[in-house]
Amino acid sequence: MNEQTQEAQRQAKPVAPKVKELIDRTQSVILATVDAEGNPNSSYAPFVEIDNRFYILVSFMARHTKNLAEGRKTSVMLIEDESATKQIYARERLTIEAIPSQIARDTDEWKTIASKLKERHGKIIDILDEMTDFIMIALNPVKGAYVNGFGSAYFVNENMEILEHRNDQNHQTK
Repeated sequence: MNEQTQEAQRQAKPVAPKVKELIDRTQSVILATVDAEGNPNSSYAPFVEIDNRFYILVSFMARHTKNLAEGRKTSVMLIEDESATKQIYARERLTIEAIPSQIARDTDEWKTIASKLKERHGKIIDILDEMTDFIMIALNPVKGAYVNGFGSAYFVNENMEILEHRNDQNHQTK
């Protein structure tokens, strides 16, 4: 890539609303967790975002729930739907490192978040809310990356704000 193209990419830095738009149109997060022995597990969960935190309601029947409940670092990804992408290799995505924390059941905080989950995902939340094997987890972002095309990758902070271009080297050709 020539210098002019590289400079154009740096100047085309997306603004935070692009990240927010991806969050708003995505219904679930992809989770990467590890167990006590360091074994990886990938899964997903529907979410609601409130004040830059992602909240999920998950069952202990799922392997990832124990990993989350024990507070191990987690990676969370929101990614553009395959059917909507123009280029499968360049899907828009937000990947963040997060620290999970459990929300105490039957507290005002739990009730507020459950209400927001219900607004977003429907009446199923009323059913899940009554099941004692379900717990609510806050996924608290630490840092991450937002990608919206080839050579267009940016660091983001815990507030989902874009900080800087991730790689000034860009992709190299033979």
